[in-house]
Amino acid sequence: MPRRPSRIMVREAAQALENFKFEVANELGIDYSGDLGALPARTHGHIGGNMVRKLIHAAETQMAGKMPQ
Repeated sequence: MPRRPSRIMVREAAQALENFKFEVANELGIDYSGDLGALPARTHGHIGGNMVRKLIHAAETQMAGKMPQ
């Protein structure tokens, strides 16, 4: 299946997403500094999957009215 190009819809969010990626990697105990090409694809997928899980949880919480915008 072809991969969709990764696009950030809100440019101001680019740095926040980059910081979020490092936070998630840190929580998982993964050293996400240095040569990222040395990390296996599975590790990158693990970080990305956890990012998506946390973003979905935050959106669901916000839509339920439990978190201020």
